[in-house]
Parts: sequence; structure tokens; C-alpha cells
Amino acid sequence: MDASGIAIVLLGTGVVGGALLKLLCTPAAARIRLVGAANSKRQQTDPAKLASRQLREQIRAEGDPRDNAALLAALDASGVAVKVIVDATANVSLAARHAEWLERGYHVVTANKALAGGELTGWRALQAATASGRAHYGDAATVGAGLPVLSTLRRLRGCGDALLTLEGVFSGSLSYLFNQYDGSVPFSTLLADARRLGYTEPDPRSDLSGEDVARKLLILARHAGFSLNADEVEVESLVPEALRGLSTEAFLERLPELDAPLAARVAEARERGHVLRYLARLNQRGHARVGLVEVPPTHPAARLYGTDNQFALTTTRYNTQPLVIQGPGAGPEVTAQALLGDVLALVGA
Repeated sequence: MDASGIAIVLLGTGVVGGALLKLLCTPAAARIRLVGAANSKRQQTDPAKLASRQLREQIRAEGDPRDNAALLAALDASGVAVKVIVDATANVSLAARHAEWLERGYHVVTANKALAGGELTGWRALQAATASGRAHYGDAATVGAGLPVLSTLRRLRGCGDALLTLEGVFSGSLSYLFNQYDGSVPFSTLLADARRLGYTEPDPRSDLSGEDVARKLLILARHAGFSLNADEVEVESLVPEALRGLSTEAFLERLPELDAPLAARVAEARERGHVLRYLARLNQRGHARVGLVEVPPTHPAARLYGTDNQFALTTTRYNTQPLVIQGPGAGPEVTAQALLGDVLALVGA
């Protein structure tokens, strides 16, 4: 391998990881060499097999048992200076290793929000690891599926600006659902469609619980200087208590139980000439909340389309009118592109 190239290990070969594998076959990724790939149980480090267009299926069928040490050894043996671990999972235990990997000199590029958007101790460990300067942390895919939200917030703060308030729709799946939901079609039908299109997690409760949105809000708030712990975000779950402890299969069978409560809420909102949106909000005092909100048709969140995310930032310099960042916030292709962009940024490509 060319010593000026980039060697990566991909953790997670699901929907997003699969989309990244396709991008690695394009000219934009010519400098990148995949030296290892793994799902939750198996992995592959054989160069010939890694080149297979059926890599995901090959790993599932005949990959070696999962062994992080072997994956890191493949990176070390690559002979390049830029060694990258790409975490395309939502695995909490993997996220907990990010700071350690950075300390050991491996760059980490991730869509996994569990560390930066988890407990405050994990966030502080991550900040300490990045401050050491041994390696870089690419996190564009953790919020907004690659929309320039974190980069903008970091740039503003670096220029001495300060975030005052933050509001928006941070979930592509919930944006898609409530942009369409008016009560004429059962919510469960729209949810099944969104799951089939890949806009939700395989278990949609990951989206409906609001926890994913809360993690994104925590990440943004922390980058803005608010030292919030996870339990300081007020979260409204859309999953009824009776459906929270079920298996994924059992939950999917009982999706229609979501319909009546949400139909009542959308009808109440309609009576007032409003629509429902699942909003994240942070005020200047650090109060953070995510949940359903009735908004008038003139509200910016009422005019979103598809899986659009929207981030409205009011700062000391953007105070008469917020700075708004908006665009598609879900989908494996845009998320994978954000991962690829962070990898390429390591060498200024």
C-alpha cells in the first residue's frame, strides 16, 4: 500500500456501512484501502475477500470470529501513517472504546452517537483524548447525517460567538413521519413505510423514544459549552409504556396501538390550526427538551419536506434572526458520504 494513503477498518456492515462500502469503490475513495470489516459477530481481514462485491454476505456466511485485536493488527500492518477506525454502528460498548483508540493514535470516524451524546464522563474522556493531538475524531455523521452543523457551531465558537438558543427537527425519520402525518393515514402505516425505506432504525423505537434526538441535542449543547448530563434532557417518548419491553418482532406486530393516541393529538392540533412536529429545544439557561410540539403553519419546522432536518441557531451575533441549517437528515447514502468526507479530510483530500 502507498504509505501516503489511508487504511481503514469498518465496524458495522449494516445499512450505513453497506452504503460506505459502495462509496469505497468510487474514484473519490481511490486513496483509501479497506484492511478490515466486521459486523457484530464476524469479520474479515483477508485482502482478496475484502475486495469482493459480496463482502457483507461473505462476512455473515464465513467470516472469522469477531476480534478487535486482529482488526487493529491489520491497521498496524498496513504501512501507512493514516490509520482510521470507522464506526458505523450504534453500539454503546464500541463507542466506549473511541477515546482509547484515539489515545493509541488511531483516527476515529463515526456515526455512533453513544459516546459524545451519552454520559458526561464519556464526553469529557473524549475531549481529553482529542486534546492530546494524537489522532482526530470525525463526527460529522453523528448529527444531521453530514449537514454542516457541528462544523458551523465549532467555527462560530472559535470566533468568540456564543450559542443562545437552539431549536429544530433533528431526526430524519421523525421529520418524515410528521411532515406527512395528518390523521388521514394511520401513523403505523407511515411508520412501516419509513422503516421499509431505511429512514428508521430496524427497531423503530430507537427513533420514537426520542433518545436519538436527545443524544444529538446533547452533542450540540456540549460543543456549544453547556456541560449537560444525559438525565438533564427532558425526553418525550412516543412509545406507549406497554410496548417498551417487547421484542422487536412483537412491537412491529402491535404498531397499530400507536394510532389512537397520535390521532387524538393531531386532531387537537388541527382544531387550533396547528401541526405536530417533534422538536429539540435548548435555551440560554441550558434547559433542554425533545418532544412533540404544536406549531403554526408559519413556523419554519412546519415547512419541511421529506427527511429534512432543521437547526436554528441564535447566537450573540446571529441574534435578530437565527442561522438556519436545513437539508436531508436521514438515509444511508448521505450518512455514508459524511463518513467518507471525514476520512478524506484527514489527508486534505
